[in-house]
Amino acid sequence: MKSTLKRYTLLALTTLGLTTLSGCKDYFDLNDNPNLISNPPLASLLSTTTQKTGLNSQRVGGITSYFVQYLASPSTASPTDTYQVTDYTGTWDAVYFGMADLSDLKRLAQQQGASEYVGAADVMLSYHLTLIHDLFGNAPFSDAFAGTTLTPKYDTAEDLYAAALNLVNEGITELSKTDSRVKLAAANDLIHKGNTAAWIKTAYALKARLLTKVSKTSAYKPADVLAAVEKSYTSNADDAQMASFQLRNPWAQIARDNANLLLDGWLSEQLVDQLNGTTYGLFDPRVEKITDKTVNGVYKGTINGQGNIGAANTIKDESYITLNSPLTGDASPLLIATFAELKFIEAEAAFRSGDKTRAYAAYLAGIQANMDKLGVASAASQTYLSNATVAVGAQNLTLDLIFKEKYVVTYLNPEAWNDARRYDYKYKNFTLPLNAALPTFIRRVAYPNGEQAKNTSNVPTEVPLSTPLWWDK
Repeated sequence: MKSTLKRYTLLALTTLGLTTLSGCKDYFDLNDNPNLISNPPLASLLSTTTQKTGLNSQRVGGITSYFVQYLASPSTASPTDTYQVTDYTGTWDAVYFGMADLSDLKRLAQQQGASEYVGAADVMLSYHLTLIHDLFGNAPFSDAFAGTTLTPKYDTAEDLYAAALNLVNEGITELSKTDSRVKLAAANDLIHKGNTAAWIKTAYALKARLLTKVSKTSAYKPADVLAAVEKSYTSNADDAQMASFQLRNPWAQIARDNANLLLDGWLSEQLVDQLNGTTYGLFDPRVEKITDKTVNGVYKGTINGQGNIGAANTIKDESYITLNSPLTGDASPLLIATFAELKFIEAEAAFRSGDKTRAYAAYLAGIQANMDKLGVASAASQTYLSNATVAVGAQNLTLDLIFKEKYVVTYLNPEAWNDARRYDYKYKNFTLPLNAALPTFIRRVAYPNGEQAKNTSNVPTEVPLSTPLWWDK
């Protein structure tokens, strides 16, 4: 294991700290940390990797949520808000550290004939690889975890995409086997509690995402997307989520920090105005489950790039990430993939295939599933769903409506940035941040300083952050 982790893990341990990357004490006590022993038990690695999958999803979401204007910085012309080149070394290292652990989990599971562990590792490895691919484009993978070089070559983004798709297919195959010599340990599986059928559904959900990502290219096949959807989630109970923390959900920590005047986690005007009725003339009750009212008794967002226009610190005259939300409370789960999102993947694919009846049914089901997930009262959700601007009928359904509603469903999830780029940021009233460093919307992030220092000869030449990735052209 030490050889595999040598390239990306040693720095990550120093940079990120064990407290950030560890979970509840039952699983991640320092004395049992699988990164400190040469032959860790599969169950320990499963705890580590399932937790990191949730945490790394949140880390990336903490970057991309500014790009899609879920969040806005309280600081004027904040680098993340305004598309400036920003150093994401911490996130890069965390994701590669996760992939190193997953590579070792897979290797050890193969040696022990533990196909269930191999399959779960494949699914999580595919997801981690997708996080890197979607942020940076080209990146190390095929040469990164063999333990033979400290300067791994970069694979093309297209090859990374193909590798992620192959991994998820391989994961489905491994998880479907019935002769695994070691069963997934339910207590150590922080995502699906050892349920292989649930892991297979998540694999198909991630496959549907991957197949949807290429909607701008000739590779997009709605029928293939729908085939994956049909083998995936059937209710909110299937969602892939992780809720084991050493202290609390990291979004909740942001909410607590904000209350203590370490300002962050302010909601963007774009999101809040969609929900509070300003943009579409319809109040969306989900806003009550996402944030709190201001001291003025309203929901108010912050303009990206403008920052706080009032006092030097918060007096709660804007809306923020809140501990009162089922998504951002202390014990709230981190959502990796959900049934509600899957219904919108289905709605888009059905719409593009010409089946508006199926598309419309999936569109409505996705809204309802998200309302239910957030705990919106039945009467409030029905009022929203029956409004003429939402209940347009199958023949009047548009891609604009599908993307509009999916934008709410993927709140804080990194997948939202992929949708925004595929949709060319055409959300109603979506504008460049004030003080934007680019003349158009951001399409990628820059390679981190740490990687440029360690792997200088292989890091690609930087291009403007407005340069689309291969699937976004």
